[in-house]
Amino acid sequence: MQRRRFLKQGLKVAVGAAAVSTLGLGLSGCGFQLRGYGESIPALKALALAGANDDLAPVVREALTRAGTQVDDQAALRLNLGRATISETNRGMAGAGSRDIDLTLTAPFSVQRQADDAYLLDQQTLEVSERISVNDNDLLAQDDARRAARKSLREAAARQLLERLRPLAEQ
Repeated sequence: MQRRRFLKQGLKVAVGAAAVSTLGLGLSGCGFQLRGYGESIPALKALALAGANDDLAPVVREALTRAGTQVDDQAALRLNLGRATISETNRGMAGAGSRDIDLTLTAPFSVQRQADDAYLLDQQTLEVSERISVNDNDLLAQDDARRAARKSLREAAARQLLERLRPLAEQ
């Protein structure tokens, strides 16, 4: 008698676990996903690029072109890109061997209509950060790590800019 009760109880637990598993699979299969994940960013048709001629400008130009935006001085909208600055914050003592450095790139930007110079996005700031680990005993590797981090920061800033331009493309 107890064996039969034990088997029925085990069967109920197995059916409950199967139901929970099916529900979990159903939720993942229903199209649930993070907003914007895996989607391509809608592109503006054309955009004029003005402002600072530093290391960030060519990366932004390339990102805009890859996204399908034509960079043209006669476009209806103008992206004003300010000079990018990269600051370093040491997270450790110099000369102590290995330490971490936080690099932060900030760049101001705005978007204007060329016809009347009205601001569509006024005085925005891009800001991206990255932490690198360096060894004070290997200066060449330290320079390479900084160079790679700076490149990565510029690419991340360009991606962030495209994301910030998304509302203009959707209008």
